[in-house]
Amino acid sequence: MSQVDSGAPVGVALIGSGRMGAYHGATLAQRLPGARLVAVADPAPGTAEKLAAGWGAPAAHTDPAQAFGDPAVEAVVIAAPARFHADLIVAAAQAGKSVFCEKPAALSLGDLDRAIDAVRAAGVVLQVGFNRRFAPDWAAARALLDRGVLGTPRLLRSVTRDPGGFDPSRVPADTIFNETLIHDFDTLRFLNPDAEAVEVYATADALVEPAWKDRGLLDTAVVTVRFDNGATGIAEACFEAAYGYDVRGEVFGSGGMATMGDGRRTGMAFSGPAGRAIDTARSDQELLAGAYVAELAAFVEAVRTGGPAAVGGEDARAALAIATAAAQSVRENRPVQIAEVAK
Repeated sequence: MSQVDSGAPVGVALIGSGRMGAYHGATLAQRLPGARLVAVADPAPGTAEKLAAGWGAPAAHTDPAQAFGDPAVEAVVIAAPARFHADLIVAAAQAGKSVFCEKPAALSLGDLDRAIDAVRAAGVVLQVGFNRRFAPDWAAARALLDRGVLGTPRLLRSVTRDPGGFDPSRVPADTIFNETLIHDFDTLRFLNPDAEAVEVYATADALVEPAWKDRGLLDTAVVTVRFDNGATGIAEACFEAAYGYDVRGEVFGSGGMATMGDGRRTGMAFSGPAGRAIDTARSDQELLAGAYVAELAAFVEAVRTGGPAAVGGEDARAALAIATAAAQSVRENRPVQIAEVAK
């Protein structure tokens, strides 16, 4: 893969500046010395100009192609809506730009294969935003696995509970699998090294917004994933947790157990007449702030050295295959073999 000048910050363009894009833009401009935000692209009139001016980026565009054609741009961070990801990856790769793409990298395996092929043909880096791999608890658990301390994984668990407040009219069908549980599917693979999923069984319902079930919105789900080494993983998600943003994990192996995450904002607990209480995190950007910076730092280093990415296209494909099988499992009310969908 191609390398960039190791003596200078990597020039990065931000594509898409919504909630997550704005956070990544601030990281590139203010939190990551190895990167330099050189352009912002967003189709909303005036949005890119405003953010670029605030961050000190020299260029603003409404068309991502303008950023892809800018020689000052060595890499791009894609944080546009998921339905645009695959086409943006292809266009960036064909322009010779390395790509960090928010999850999911695509909404279908065919589109993701097209994106992976473009990246390979161009010889650029592709990293996908599975941030939990970079969170300290999860990284420490993986280190125990890599050292053999946990032994052979037997049972795994990954949980995502969002804080709620979503607009159901803006949530496409299968979002709980493709955009929420996709993190958990990657986490199960991360905590079961060298194993691959072979069968998926999922149940899901609309328990937060029951009136939207007939329109395809599922907001609560549990997915069982069977792996080729015999381990079983459970992934669960819900779009509303009254107490905040809750992300946890567990890996139980022949040598012991590791648990990750408890949602605390700080280590402080207040004990009073009503009992004991703790403050909990209210958003992903609060709970996983360090992981968001660390994943972009890893991407910038991969661009600088020519790769490989810490979590690449094949990892994204494996997680999307599980998501695809989970959605099919709910529709057909049966276990689905990964081989059925991952062709």
